[in-house]
Amino acid sequence: MAIVVNREIAGDLNNPTAELLNYCIQEHMKMLRRLEKLSDYYDGKHDITKRKKENEAAPNNKILVNHAKYVVDMNVGFMVGNPISYVSDATKNIQPVLDVYNELDIVSHDTELEKDLSTFGIAYELLYLARGKEVNTTEIRIKCIDPRGIFLVTDDTVDKNSLFAVHYQPVFDLQGGIDHYIVKYYNDNRVITYKTQSRGFGEYLLIDVKQHFFKKVPVIEYRNNEEKQGDFEQAISLIDAYNLLESDRLNDKEAFVDAILFIRGFTLQDGDGAKLASEKMLQTSAKPSEVDAGYLTKELNEDGVNLLREAILDDIHKVTYVPNMNDEKFAGNISGEAMKYKLFGLLQLMSVKSRYMIKGLRQRLQLFENILKIKDSSLDTTGTKIKLKPNLPVNTSDIINQIVAAYNAGILPLKVLLSWLPDIDDVDEVIEQLNLEKEEKIELQKKAMGVQAEDSNSDLDDPPEKNEKENNDE
Repeated sequence: MAIVVNREIAGDLNNPTAELLNYCIQEHMKMLRRLEKLSDYYDGKHDITKRKKENEAAPNNKILVNHAKYVVDMNVGFMVGNPISYVSDATKNIQPVLDVYNELDIVSHDTELEKDLSTFGIAYELLYLARGKEVNTTEIRIKCIDPRGIFLVTDDTVDKNSLFAVHYQPVFDLQGGIDHYIVKYYNDNRVITYKTQSRGFGEYLLIDVKQHFFKKVPVIEYRNNEEKQGDFEQAISLIDAYNLLESDRLNDKEAFVDAILFIRGFTLQDGDGAKLASEKMLQTSAKPSEVDAGYLTKELNEDGVNLLREAILDDIHKVTYVPNMNDEKFAGNISGEAMKYKLFGLLQLMSVKSRYMIKGLRQRLQLFENILKIKDSSLDTTGTKIKLKPNLPVNTSDIINQIVAAYNAGILPLKVLLSWLPDIDDVDEVIEQLNLEKEEKIELQKKAMGVQAEDSNSDLDDPPEKNEKENNDE
């Protein structure tokens, strides 16, 4: 998460002090416990797996249903299952950026970025130059960095201007211990690399200084929402309750099977226990009315447990806005509009998430423009429209029928109608292609009509000329 520092107190940003670096790293380390827990829950390391009981003989099943992973994976697929589209005005040139995006496989990168956003509530990406395949060439690279090892520092103004970013990571020895840390410092014009023996304490040994040409801090911070919370973070207590209920449910079943046999009225002699186990019957000299046997069990109320289980499950989906796709209400034969109503909560969540994500995507466009404009001065990404389309099942045939009906009725212009189609990013380009196809068809029809006219004329004129010649000969 971004750390706020007063610009004057920060000092010379081209030569940061050890005091500044230590303060910022210490502030970031305060957030690590929360980030570690969110990562653990996505990976399936829930609190139920750490549960211990005082009586080691008692059943201690640890049932884990990973709703955290379900919520994240659903949101990732819903948000970026369809590639993000970038559309500029006809007078603007953003093609160089789009070409580099294709080379970098930006679609896969965005998927990883959204996964971090959904899990941690925050995500970071780093832009840098790497050595190209040809001699004396460089290539732009972009990577997602784990939020547990990187942070952004901004000033304390209303605009929250980026001052610098710090990426620190441990270097391990051959025994698996931490030998030292590498700290990379990024500001708006250079990258400084340090070596330090501790994290957030001590001095920093300067290793390397390089200049970059992005003209801004090449680290972008993305936010999932205003609170910078993960998509399942508010439901962690519900997830724990569900796992606990399922585990104790199985514990009760196991305890019921292994119930203690209680016998009253006579005492077992040597060998009677084995005889009872094998023959399931034991003769006794006591009066039948004085003998009693039974199992010590507690009553299991399955109806109450199922009711509580369904209530917790409903609350998990309600809090996370992610629907239960195993619900019988999600039938395969419902229409697309009905599906949208069932996914209304998730669509509202996406509208909020996409606004914050687009803000970061615009910063990415600006950084790419700054570096690519060195070779192509015509590049201009201002005013580019960024669209995130939800990955929903779409009944395209219904949409096309609606477009045809509305176009024939003259209710709306074609440009508006074509924007209804989910897979069209640039409507003007589609209309231009339609016009070209119409012109080609007209030209083909003209040529076809011309050939037919010549053929019909030659066929009709030949017989009269022949007949006329025969008449003259007679």
